[in-house]
Amino acid sequence: MIAKLTGVLDDIRQASLLVRVEGGLTYEVLAPAYTAGRLGASIGQTITLHTLYYLQSENQGSSFIPRLAGFLTADDKAFFQLLTTVKGIGNRKALRAMAIATSQIAAAIADRDAALLQSLPDVGRRTADTIIAELSGKVDAFLHSAAGSLPGAVVDTAASGSTAGETSGADQGGRSLARESVEVLVQLGENRLQALRWVEEALAAKDRPGDVQAILARVYKIKAGT
Repeated sequence: MIAKLTGVLDDIRQASLLVRVEGGLTYEVLAPAYTAGRLGASIGQTITLHTLYYLQSENQGSSFIPRLAGFLTADDKAFFQLLTTVKGIGNRKALRAMAIATSQIAAAIADRDAALLQSLPDVGRRTADTIIAELSGKVDAFLHSAAGSLPGAVVDTAASGSTAGETSGADQGGRSLARESVEVLVQLGENRLQALRWVEEALAAKDRPGDVQAILARVYKIKAGT
């Protein structure tokens, strides 16, 4: 089983990535639209993907095609696996549905926001309701991952020895700050999904705030459009 793949991102196709590893072998890796979008500026650079190998049924089960799906973080991969436990959602449908950040989808489930879920590809009203019914109470672990999806966490940096998608101590601190900030905003009456978006935007700034109070101050500037 291929659990993780590191190589040069050669190309991004409509629903897949071409990743060239040492020895000249190139893998076609299926990826959610959100993942492909995050990697748009990384062609020609070394990336690491958390991967999942599976067999895709074709011709009503008469044949099977091996597939490799790839995700930027272990959280994204785990959420994909959770999403495929929902009745009526297979691997292909789950990949298409993950068009926004995992934390945002998880927040929509936690907030029972069927309208947002319906805005995802291939998710209608009935499927949205089923997702909420089956996964409500199971997504808390994904609600604090906004900081882990910030720009700059994708590409390997040989100078630092870090690997894309792996969580450093600084990343863990950022996630903790993000989680605390979101909880404060929710307690103040803000929608959880919108709070996640604001906090992610605040933490993506070059002069990244270093504590909850500074994050909240930045969020309210963003909210006010200043």
